[in-house]
Formats: sequence, structure tokens, C-alpha cells
Amino acid sequence: MRKPLFWIYLALAGAGLISAWVLNGLAVMNGQDYGTAWTATAVDLVLTYDLGIVAIAGVIFMFVEGKRIGMTRVWVLVLLSGITAMAFVFPLFLALRERHIEKSGS
Repeated sequence: MRKPLFWIYLALAGAGLISAWVLNGLAVMNGQDYGTAWTATAVDLVLTYDLGIVAIAGVIFMFVEGKRIGMTRVWVLVLLSGITAMAFVFPLFLALRERHIEKSGS
């Protein structure tokens, strides 16, 4: 049974959404500059490139895997990542993927 994975991924998506809302809200309220924060030091650049490459790989996976198993409207999730966070959208995709696989009997 794959159902526990659905709930694990859904919990991670919730954590990703809440952390994005809270931390982005704090950053905006404190007038922080994202451009400077993401590139201020070599450590910041490592994290920026690391997360950027993971996000690109995740989006490619979402489109390829979604097409492979017959999921529709994956593009909506990718667009949603631009206004929320990949930390929300990617686990949400994985949860929806689990639900799709469970329903289709694959």
C-alpha cells in the first residue's frame, strides 16, 4: 500500500508552504534584499546554485513523470512554484502522483 507516502508528501508540502509564508513574510517585513542575500558570500552562492539545480531537475522530473503516468495539468504546479515555493510544490506533486498511481492501479 502506497497511502502512507501520500500523507508524508502532503505533510512535507504543508511544511514547505508554511515555512515559505512565514519566512518570506519576515523577510519582507524586515525589508531584506533577496538578491543580496542569495549572493552575498560564497556559501550563499553554493546554496543558491545547489537549490536552483535541484529545482530545475525537480521540474523536469515533474513534467516527465507526470506525462509517463498520465497526470494532467502538471504545468499548474510549476507555475504555482513561482508564487509559493518549490518546497511546497514538489512534495505536493509527489503526493498527487501517489494518489494518481493508487487510483489508476499502477
